[in-house]
Amino acid sequence: MMGRGDRHRRRIPHPDRAIWMALLALALGGIGASCALAKRRNAVLEGDILIGALFPVHRQPSLKTAYTRQCGEIWEQYGMHRIEVFLKTLDEINSDPSILPNITLGCDIRDSCWYPPVALEQSIDFIKNSIASRERSLNRSGQASRQPGSPPINKPIAGLIGPGSSTVTIQVQNLLSLFNIPQVGYSATSKDLSDKSLYKYFLRVVPSDKLQAKALVDLVMYFNWTYISTVYTEG
Repeated sequence: MMGRGDRHRRRIPHPDRAIWMALLALALGGIGASCALAKRRNAVLEGDILIGALFPVHRQPSLKTAYTRQCGEIWEQYGMHRIEVFLKTLDEINSDPSILPNITLGCDIRDSCWYPPVALEQSIDFIKNSIASRERSLNRSGQASRQPGSPPINKPIAGLIGPGSSTVTIQVQNLLSLFNIPQVGYSATSKDLSDKSLYKYFLRVVPSDKLQAKALVDLVMYFNWTYISTVYTEG
């Protein structure tokens, strides 16, 4: 985990998939779960355009450790698998010159822990990079204006992918929209996020709960079923 103002970054050239996943595991997953308020880490793949990503590499904190923002165990099936798909997609786009000729997409992947305080902490860090980059672009002296010993100014993200939970996504969107940063949800299904008057910088690649419920009703009516059973899971 990463404490306030204390961050370790892994800057990685385009490696093959096996090397990348090994480094990613070290950067994001190799953090002792017993260390409260430890250093939170991220994994960076350089590119002309940087895309931010929030994935639940770890499970959310337990009730006993929630106040410390100490994440739980590694969430391999839900978190790490989605990172693999994300990286594979980036690689395919960068390898196809017909999609973005002479432009390479990079990414800054961070752990949301499926927990609002952690996701907001990471989002604030994205925003700080964006503000610092804008200030640097307005200052003609550029790098020379940075005070000796201060941390380097990181490239701002063009947009954010994630997080997964609708509850966490709404809180992150409320923050990102203040700075006009686009957000794309990959599994947030709350119908509230369809309200463009509130979430004008949010897009998603999954249907809302409202559409899914309507599809289920249409299915029941089409087959003229008179008795059904439903299973509901929270989260």
